[in-house]
Amino acid sequence: MVKMPPEIKDIVAKQKPLPIATADKAGKPNVVFVTMWKILDDETLLLVDNFFNKTRKNLEENPNMAIVVYDSDAKRSYQLKGTVDIENTGDKFTSAKEMADSKKLPGKAAVVFHVKEIFEATYGPNAGKKII
Repeated sequence: MVKMPPEIKDIVAKQKPLPIATADKAGKPNVVFVTMWKILDDETLLLVDNFFNKTRKNLEENPNMAIVVYDSDAKRSYQLKGTVDIENTGDKFTSAKEMADSKKLPGKAAVVFHVKEIFEATYGPNAGKKII
């Protein structure tokens, strides 16, 4: 895993909703917005699976996921790629379930995203360049 630098972590923290991209085992892409999530630490995000249908199936077949974040004030954008664990028990699941319960949502699972790579996504000559 890699650590999100503070400036990137700040942009991630402000992103609402959070767009996430997955793909099935054949590579067919899927993108959805997630509104219930939080940063656990410099390397990990916790997402709540309330209504993941294709997303959940994709993650079970292919645990790779990407997110993109954008700060409109700073005009900066980053793409984070990593892998996920789906948890239905334990502390992370309890945290996800509490978040879901507070909004009267099902909270089916905790999706734990581990950051593996960070790329520049701001337009310009460095677009697509791997940062970490």
